[in-house]
Amino acid sequence: MASLNKVILIGNLGKDPEVISFDNGTKKMTVSLATTERYRDRDGNWQEQTEWHNLVSWGTLAQDIFEKRRNYAKGDQMYVEGRIRSRQYVDNQNVTRHITEIIVDKMMSLSGNRQQQQQNPNASYNAYAGQQPQQQPQQQYQQPVEAPMPAQDYNGDDLPF
Repeated sequence: MASLNKVILIGNLGKDPEVISFDNGTKKMTVSLATTERYRDRDGNWQEQTEWHNLVSWGTLAQDIFEKRRNYAKGDQMYVEGRIRSRQYVDNQNVTRHITEIIVDKMMSLSGNRQQQQQNPNASYNAYAGQQPQQQPQQQYQQPVEAPMPAQDYNGDDLPF
């Protein structure tokens, strides 16, 4: 039986990526990403719900961000592919903490005003493909269009499906 652990996110960086180097030369990149869902509540008012995701990358992607000084910055809209991982650890106060992270395999800026995007607007980095950025077709990203509510009266007590 096969299984799949795949995450695709589009959101905004909550801070500049941090890259740390270990004594053996391995690099680790960490950053937070916010995804926001907009919807209408029962009263017809727009509501927003934001989820924060901890992103982690090791090896070639972290190395690429560190060496090439990719200009990913707080607020940039990013496309991220990876896999989810949950783990626990004991902090300095001897309290067991649980954390869920996205292990990043691919990360691409959707913000068009960064220096990296100006130099190579279709480049992304894919950790599975090695150290070479791959070219992606130019795509237009638009806000989703809201589907109109049916004309029938809806009292909110019964689900319409």
